[in-house]
Amino acid sequence: MLPTAVRLGGRSAWKGPFFVAFPNLREALENNIPVVTQARSCTILPNFVGLRFHIHNGKDYVPVMVTQDMVGHKLGEFAQTRKRFSYKKSK
Repeated sequence: MLPTAVRLGGRSAWKGPFFVAFPNLREALENNIPVVTQARSCTILPNFVGLRFHIHNGKDYVPVMVTQDMVGHKLGEFAQTRKRFSYKKSK
């Protein structure tokens, strides 16, 4: 898919991407501190690149570093809510 043809989510084009206004975004950029959020449905915008987020997965906060490839995705996609299941070996 071409980068110009990417629709940011399943939302109407006239509405634009859904995002939350983070009050400490400027401070996080300057001091390199993580932004703690529970807004998993927030769309990652280009000005979030290089920021660190702590995203809530229902139990604790998962650290995520935003890269250029993540633009257009949702924050919740990078904080898994379920543990990987594995069988325990029996002796």
